[in-house]
Amino acid sequence: MNKIFRLCYTSSNSTPKKEMNRESGDSIDTTIEEVEENKNKDMNDVMGLKMRETFYISHGSPELAIDESIPAWKFLKSWKEVCPKRPSSILIVSGHWDTDVPTVNTVDHNDTIYDFYGFPRAMYKQLKYPAPGAPKLAKRVKELLTSAGFDRVKEDRRRGLDHGAWVPLFLMYPEADIPVCQLSVSTGRGATYHYNMGKALAPLKDEGVLIIGSGSATHNLRAIAPRNTPPARWASAFMSWLKTSLLDGRYEDVNEYEEKAPYAKMAHPWPDHFFPLHVAMGAAGEKAKASVIHDSWDGGSISYTSFGFTAADSS
Repeated sequence: MNKIFRLCYTSSNSTPKKEMNRESGDSIDTTIEEVEENKNKDMNDVMGLKMRETFYISHGSPELAIDESIPAWKFLKSWKEVCPKRPSSILIVSGHWDTDVPTVNTVDHNDTIYDFYGFPRAMYKQLKYPAPGAPKLAKRVKELLTSAGFDRVKEDRRRGLDHGAWVPLFLMYPEADIPVCQLSVSTGRGATYHYNMGKALAPLKDEGVLIIGSGSATHNLRAIAPRNTPPARWASAFMSWLKTSLLDGRYEDVNEYEEKAPYAKMAHPWPDHFFPLHVAMGAAGEKAKASVIHDSWDGGSISYTSFGFTAADSS
């Protein structure tokens, strides 16, 4: 295996390590009026914030968290220039959590999952992303998916954040103070299935939730070449098709990428890292406008291209 990427894996049963022990503080006397005032203020803050954009982030290697030489590192570190609004919470769909049906992690505190090996020791000992969980958002996701006809939606009450979630967030929101909920992909189902998942979740944008799909625009680990190798012809051809299709609004073609894209199976031998794009695309809405927000390569075959999807103005 090329040393750039070593080994990462997709898992539905990773057991997170406990990273933090939290104790409740002393109780504080608060009047009913103060509680209601704070509750109303919190609700007004959330209801007043709407997110118009959803995003698909290519997270590439786990080492992105510490390797400043990867071009995408600088892009993600400047994330607040791309998305200056502070979301009420984050829903992230990672290609490293693959389940038979949609599953959300319903936890109060997110543990950091190290679902990779062969990387520098600092990746395991020093890096943590202890973002608070978002159990209310998890319940809301389940409610929306169920209402949209997804008959089975599960909750995982133990799982934290895998590296497809925490590595980009570690750079984007280093304070780790925004509640995060993770949603799985189901590679046994198709791209349109995931697009429809996104459509069902679209109301979350109006509730201040930032929806992120995290994967890789191309993801063939067997084709990785040494760093700074120009992109392979098949990789360039696939990415040219993908960019053109998204920028032209041909979302149905992207849903049918296996039949319509050049070198689709070479770019994505397995669809786990591509389906998060379909969720983000669907969550933005049918007439959403796509844009390329970052474009770089690593190892000749791994595209770090990331996309933003801006919802159409309501008329």
